[in-house]
Amino acid sequence: MLLILVLADHTSSTEAVAPAACLPDQAAALLQLKRSFNATIGDYSAAFRSWVAVAGADCCSWDGVRCGGAGGRVTSLDLSHRDLQAASGLDDALFSLTSLEYLDLSSNDFGKSQMPATGFEKLTGLTHLDLSNTNFAGLVPAGIGRLTRLSYLDLSTTFFVEELDDEYSITYYYSDTMAQLSESSLETLLANLTNLEELRLGMVVVKNMSSKGTARWCDAMARSSPKLRVISMPYCSLSGPICHSLSALRSLSVIELQYNHLSGPVPEFLAALPNLSVLQLANNMFEGVFPPIIFQHEKLTTINLTKNLGIFGNLPCFSGDSSLQSLSVSNTNFSGTIPSSISNLRSLKELALGASGFSGVLPSSISQLKSLSLLEVSGLELAGSMPSWISNLTSLNVLKFFSCGLSGPIPASIGNLTKLTKLALYNCHFSGVIAPQILNLTHLQYLLLHSNNLVGTVELSSYSKMQNLSALNLSNNRLVVMDGENSSSVVCYPNIILLRLASCSISSFPNILRHLHEITFLDLSYNQIHGAIPRWAWKTLNLGFALFNLSHNKFTSIGSHPFLPVYIEFFDLSFNNIEGTIPIPKEGSVTLDYSNNRFSSLPLNFSTYLSNTVLFKASNNSISGNIPPSICDGIKSLQLIDLSNNNLTGLIPSCLMEDANALQLPRSLVACRNLEILDIGNNKISDSFPCWMSKLPQLLVLVLKSNRFSGQILDPSYTRGGNNCQFMKLQFADISSNNLSGTLPEEWFKMLKSMIMVTSDNDMLMKEQHLYYRGKMQSYQFTAGISYKGSGLTISKTLRTLVLIDVSNNAFHGRIPRSIGELVLLRALNMSHNALTGPIPVQFANLKQLELLDLSSNELYGEIL
Repeated sequence: MLLILVLADHTSSTEAVAPAACLPDQAAALLQLKRSFNATIGDYSAAFRSWVAVAGADCCSWDGVRCGGAGGRVTSLDLSHRDLQAASGLDDALFSLTSLEYLDLSSNDFGKSQMPATGFEKLTGLTHLDLSNTNFAGLVPAGIGRLTRLSYLDLSTTFFVEELDDEYSITYYYSDTMAQLSESSLETLLANLTNLEELRLGMVVVKNMSSKGTARWCDAMARSSPKLRVISMPYCSLSGPICHSLSALRSLSVIELQYNHLSGPVPEFLAALPNLSVLQLANNMFEGVFPPIIFQHEKLTTINLTKNLGIFGNLPCFSGDSSLQSLSVSNTNFSGTIPSSISNLRSLKELALGASGFSGVLPSSISQLKSLSLLEVSGLELAGSMPSWISNLTSLNVLKFFSCGLSGPIPASIGNLTKLTKLALYNCHFSGVIAPQILNLTHLQYLLLHSNNLVGTVELSSYSKMQNLSALNLSNNRLVVMDGENSSSVVCYPNIILLRLASCSISSFPNILRHLHEITFLDLSYNQIHGAIPRWAWKTLNLGFALFNLSHNKFTSIGSHPFLPVYIEFFDLSFNNIEGTIPIPKEGSVTLDYSNNRFSSLPLNFSTYLSNTVLFKASNNSISGNIPPSICDGIKSLQLIDLSNNNLTGLIPSCLMEDANALQLPRSLVACRNLEILDIGNNKISDSFPCWMSKLPQLLVLVLKSNRFSGQILDPSYTRGGNNCQFMKLQFADISSNNLSGTLPEEWFKMLKSMIMVTSDNDMLMKEQHLYYRGKMQSYQFTAGISYKGSGLTISKTLRTLVLIDVSNNAFHGRIPRSIGELVLLRALNMSHNALTGPIPVQFANLKQLELLDLSSNELYGEIL
């Protein structure tokens, strides 16, 4: 038998050659990079433990380092998430590693330094570049745009918005001292990045247009980077519409464009992108009908339209083939009923239906979504009480019912939802006592029960059981809130950040505040707290405040030296009985309101501490002396100063007269109880919409046109205190040509009772054509100058028969409220030159008396029936 023995040749040319040891120049560059980081900060020891310069050391085996091929050159460097700090910036030694293909320095701190202007262009082999959360500042280096092999680019900064309640939130960034990069031309950056698949630029300030003003951000992407799968650009200052050119990016799977200024309609072509899985468009200015076909996309896992008040539509019938895990239409203009087919979304974990237009009954089929971790519901026309099946959703972390029509008690079974971290049931019609079972929710971080009809006595000490609680808001109910028996230092209290107890019948300064050392938002307004603010308050509460509101109480003394040792961003002591010298936070403030007190003087050199103050109000006090000229040296940001109704003497400092745009309406007008006509048109008055004038019982005519009024019609700072904006006799409202914004509130038009023919009194009021003056009946003619189709038009009619609303030439957006159809006595309606969208309400057919209607220069559609 022949035995043949074959031995393999281990020197064959097909055998892989063992990687060569790291070249000396590569090791030297790495060691120089190591020395650029602070050895005492972050994970320095672990990151560089193996990086030792000893004879025979092979840098290719060092932690985070990889070499490729036989050349001994570094091809991969990963120092991510080490919390390293390099205050002097990125060392140029990095650019000696010219064979790098993979570079990740994310989540390290480069101390707001500039990125090197040159160097990146040497790394021509890079396919992956991650510099996210690195705290770089300045321009993105042009060299990054020359890395033609790049498929992954991440220059983003992570941010997280924590909503404490419906008015206040905190934005957290990766670094305490966050810097921002900027990109002057996205078109130039992307021009050569033809292989790019993932683009992540969160919080990089991006300029939309090229120097020629022709290329939009999305056109640049579609033209230069056709392989894009991920576009993640939150908080990038983007504006304008989503271009149709993006429809060519057929590989797109992730679109994250939240927190920008994008406008126009959400394009229907998004539904045709075959791989789209994430559509994140929250916090923009989109408008128009949301294409229902997008809801039917079978691969979409996330649709987030939150805080786009101009978007409207209805929820469709959902298919069982859907992959949706997160659906949010909160703070939009969605309306109609919530379909029972929503239970077909079996993968759903987050369902946010917080739109005031939802109506009907909340479908019980939602109870089948056992994996829900978040449920958020709104709807002014939702009927009934909170459904009992809510307590079956035991996976919930967040339960939120707000601005809804639901009523009745909060069920005790809520206490079964033991995983809850946020319970927000506010601005509805919930009544009865707060179920004690809520105190069993020991994981709660947010408990928001404000603006309901809740009753009973609440002891703050009882909330010490909730050791994770950071926000508690019980304001504007019918509750009586007190400290409780166990408010001593023995009790361990949670680290509450926000405490709001407005209109809670509190009679003494809460002793519990001695123990809340982390508090940043404090609201004790509209109570009956009397006497001095305790001295211990200024010693204990010394971390600084975003909100410190003690207005509408009975305080008589500040209880401290006038210069307070704190920073208070929003400081409101108005409507008290405080005497003496006005207190000033030494660390600064943005808004200061001391109006309607008994203050007698301003502290010496007080303007030194007003460098960042925007609003300063001290009207209706007893302040004497002159306004010191030194105020001109201290104020830098001041936009409004109100010292009216005091005892001031002397000259007004010249700097306060350089621009007269800070004039405000004097609130003392509310004393004019017989005032029927107020015309202050064509001035330079800068103020918010005067809801407070609704207290004038006889006001018929309100003309504010051609001023500088700004903000919303229903200003939250006024209405949250339980005030309304109901003008009982108003028949002529001209607020045209101002800077008013927001949506036109549905509920405000319902408050214009004198324009609604509902009683015989209204009918009689309209027929009367005489006024009384000095006991004699006088006939009165009112001549109104209004705008129509951009031109002036004068109407002379009997006052009692001229019923008009003019909101033209402002910045109102969203839909026309349907409630305007109830104002059946309207003779003239001008809503032109705004940003109104959507259909013309069919309710306009009810306006039989209408003689003039101007809806021009908006984006409306439909017929006027």
